[in-house]
Amino acid sequence: MSSLLYRFGRTTALHPWRTLVGWLIVAVCVFAASSAFGGTTQDDWNVPGAESQRGIDLLRDHLPDAGNASANIVVHDDTAIPASILASLGERLQDVAHASSVSPPRISEDGRTAVLHLAYDTEVTHPDLMGDVDPLDEAVESTRDAGYQVELGGDQPSTASAPIEGYGELIGVGAALLILLIAFGSAVVAGLPVLVAVSGLAVGSAGVTLLAATMDVSTSAPMVATMVGLGVGIDYALLLVSRHAEFLAQGHPVEEAAGRSLATAGKSVVFASLTVLISLLGLGLAGLPTFSTFGWATAISVVAVMLTAMTLVPVLCRFAGRKVLARGLRRGAVRTERPLTARWAERVTRRPLLWALAGTTIMIALAAPVLDMRTWPQDDGNQTTEATTRRAYDLTADAFGPGATGPITVVVDHAKVPAGEVADVRAALASNDDLVAVSPATTSPDGAVSVLTAEPAFGPADERTSGLVEDLRADLPAGVEVTGQTPLFADIAEMLSHRLWVVIAFVVAVSVLLLMLVFRSIVIPLKAAVMNLLSIGAAYGVMTAVFQWGWGAGLLGIDHAAPVSSWVPILIFAILFGLSMDYEVFLLSRIREKWLDTGDATGSVVHGLSASGKVITAAAAIMVVVFLGFATEGDLVVKMLGLGMATAVFLDATIVRMILVPATMTLLGKWNWWLPGWLDRALPQVDVEGDERALEPTH
Repeated sequence: MSSLLYRFGRTTALHPWRTLVGWLIVAVCVFAASSAFGGTTQDDWNVPGAESQRGIDLLRDHLPDAGNASANIVVHDDTAIPASILASLGERLQDVAHASSVSPPRISEDGRTAVLHLAYDTEVTHPDLMGDVDPLDEAVESTRDAGYQVELGGDQPSTASAPIEGYGELIGVGAALLILLIAFGSAVVAGLPVLVAVSGLAVGSAGVTLLAATMDVSTSAPMVATMVGLGVGIDYALLLVSRHAEFLAQGHPVEEAAGRSLATAGKSVVFASLTVLISLLGLGLAGLPTFSTFGWATAISVVAVMLTAMTLVPVLCRFAGRKVLARGLRRGAVRTERPLTARWAERVTRRPLLWALAGTTIMIALAAPVLDMRTWPQDDGNQTTEATTRRAYDLTADAFGPGATGPITVVVDHAKVPAGEVADVRAALASNDDLVAVSPATTSPDGAVSVLTAEPAFGPADERTSGLVEDLRADLPAGVEVTGQTPLFADIAEMLSHRLWVVIAFVVAVSVLLLMLVFRSIVIPLKAAVMNLLSIGAAYGVMTAVFQWGWGAGLLGIDHAAPVSSWVPILIFAILFGLSMDYEVFLLSRIREKWLDTGDATGSVVHGLSASGKVITAAAAIMVVVFLGFATEGDLVVKMLGLGMATAVFLDATIVRMILVPATMTLLGKWNWWLPGWLDRALPQVDVEGDERALEPTH
């Protein structure tokens, strides 16, 4: 692979205009295909295998409208609301596009809060409904103008309650330019990786649109793909540019430096992106269609930015010439001061045991709160107060009790339970102390099912909810399904908590095998996996402390504690494990390169950290700011993703890469590179950095 990448890099630098035109043609073709055949994102809220899904399917079969979208329009005032106001509002709601029916208003005891339930004639994922609350806003406008507070809740308004504003991308790009300019002292080095990453991300976004034409891609998947693609795209381009600058400083011509940078650093980029893709494949094991689309969409973005970096970096470096070097180096200055990372590495390697214990203690302390982590899918009660769905949730809970925000639907299948036993089912529900109200049963037109609605004594995100759902299922006879959004969320939380370990086992096992191939070692991959798990565990701990315990939550615009979203731990693990392996490959490839040349275990660690430390630090700083930029968005899940991934990357680039890796590698010495002879012969030969001595000579 080294010679192939060398020839590709040198050829693209020798023929920059041809390469650039070729890349533009490919990009235009992707954009044209996306425009002509691309689809739109659409959520799939089915949960195959969940107990709640059985009840949902029964409702869809016998009460077709039961599976459709709905909205709750909450009206509030300081005095009792006149019936005429509610009647006129109901008439306007009936005229909303796709409206099927509007139920009579439910009015609180004091008459100051009323809820009108609007049922649609199609599913919430319909393109006309998904993310569009303008028709509802128009229908309630005159009521608001009359001085009444009107808020929108339910599943349809929730699809647009906290839109992504796009601040994360802008903050990330601006921060990347500033960080690179400060770190490398070259405007070209600052701008080139960002330009390459944004170009690749644009192609990747078009690819995600094409993916949406073949499957239901979650509406949140493009955001996650953008978050990861922007970060890794800048990382990959920066690694290539910095290695290119090294070869230029050694006196190689621009074309030769381009070839050598791809043959060495380019190979690291290929294997680093492969580790990310392997991690993303693990999302398919979560058991939810949504997670599979997250993985595919993010994988498309990663591949797009990787290929763009490998193609455009040599071209842009050819155009830039020696401007990729810092100004002093372009003037012929010779740097005599040893890099800060080299001095730091020597300090750590002098007392490796002390530093290893200190670093491990910090990571374990940060990870400790994870023992108390409780997960629950995001609901309207956990959104920002700036969202109308959150205000509707609070008004409903205050007026009718917390359970009114998450009622439980009980479906009696008369193929298994006779109609005469429905009264017994209702009596069993009424006897449960955790339920405050049970509606009379209604029977489907075909007589196949009866439906009851029960209101818990607490809100859906309460820690007692899962136990209540379990108790109801245990107490009610077979053929009675406990379903609705709240039981479905309970099923999702339980399913994902179990599936997390399946995803972890798969991702860790495959990544360890890949690193074993790359670095010809058993110790290195196992140690890398443990350290990556430490950084991710610490990220989980910080998320638990901030969101669930409320420590510093106000800084993120969160007004109350909330459980960690069930979607977040698996998504963060799959993404972060791959990103952490990126830095592992970047650092260890330079260490191994020196180890093969000298056989000096400690010296190779110092050299590797010195050679790659600045690049890793700058890349990590960029990614941290990119992720923190997404933490400024209004959506709670996006906040959790942003903070969790920023925390993990920060700890990985500081405590892990700058302390634990050099300390443990110094302690292990030559045992870092131990591989049994029989296994060495069985494994195919893979050299991640390539051998510069095997490259073609300078022409």
